[in-house]
Amino acid sequence: MKKVKKSKKTADGESGISVEETTTTTIITNADGDITTTTKTTKSMNDDFSPKEIEYNKEDSDWHSGVFCCWQCDDSLTGQRYVLRDEHPYCVRCYEQVFANTCDECSKVIGIDSKDLSYKDKHWHEACFQCNKCRASLVEKAFGSKNEKVYCTACYDANYASRCDGCTDVFRAGTKKMEYKGRQWHEKCFVCNVCKTPIGTNSFIPREQDIYCTTCYQEKFSTRCIKCNKIITAGGVTYKNDPWHRECFTCTNCSLPLAGQRFTSKDEKPYCANCFGELFSKRCTACAKPITGIGGTRFVSFEDRHWHTDCFLCAGCKNSLVGKGFITDASDILCPECAKQKLL
Repeated sequence: MKKVKKSKKTADGESGISVEETTTTTIITNADGDITTTTKTTKSMNDDFSPKEIEYNKEDSDWHSGVFCCWQCDDSLTGQRYVLRDEHPYCVRCYEQVFANTCDECSKVIGIDSKDLSYKDKHWHEACFQCNKCRASLVEKAFGSKNEKVYCTACYDANYASRCDGCTDVFRAGTKKMEYKGRQWHEKCFVCNVCKTPIGTNSFIPREQDIYCTTCYQEKFSTRCIKCNKIITAGGVTYKNDPWHRECFTCTNCSLPLAGQRFTSKDEKPYCANCFGELFSKRCTACAKPITGIGGTRFVSFEDRHWHTDCFLCAGCKNSLVGKGFITDASDILCPECAKQKLL
């Protein structure tokens, strides 16, 4: 708040009357930079003249010999203090009754001898211009306004200023604010949760209550190949709930790519059909080839011998014995008819 007071004396050329005019201007600047000014002008006449020498005429605002009176109550202003408003003189009592403001704090009239501090159509005595919470004087200090009440900056910040979701400090006037889905940060606090690099206007990815730059998000949360541990960006496959790059999903034995191919597993490891058969499968007694069971392959077992269903044939007539009775003859199997003929 600033106060400027100017005084000047003038004299009527004909009457020689001396008039002292005092103008007081009060300037208030709040925390948001708003400026409010109040200007008050008072005049008083020198006592060194005769009351009969002048008269104030309400019709033409000229001074004549006679009586100089209040525009409101017609009381003489000769030798009295008065206030000039809209070129009309008022006694102090009338001026305060008609024009003086009422203090927002104490509800009393702010007389012409008191400083009138104003802000947004509200007025205070200088002694009443206080923080609504801590009662500290706000004269010549920055202040904030909330719900038609005024507060010192400390009380305003503590109770009403928005706060950063990163550091919890308040946002000062003129501070740049970064906002996302109802949350807000100082520009320096809006950083990646991992690398702490300021995000600014760059792309970012939110996850729960945290913010990540795209690089850190991929490193921390992207799906990784179970074999090479690198990020899978596209074209991955899943086996036993584990992710693989297509090029990493290969036969454990020969490294043949298995994506889109028939395969099986042994001890949680994938194998192509050929390697699995060569390494782990039973062998057909007839053709000596592996019986893998891959692709729904069916086979027949008898004692310690095994056959592909297509290989389970009578050694004599070569008819399939699948689902039929048979007779063994050393390493051969025979249908009943061929067995009779061989025994005759």
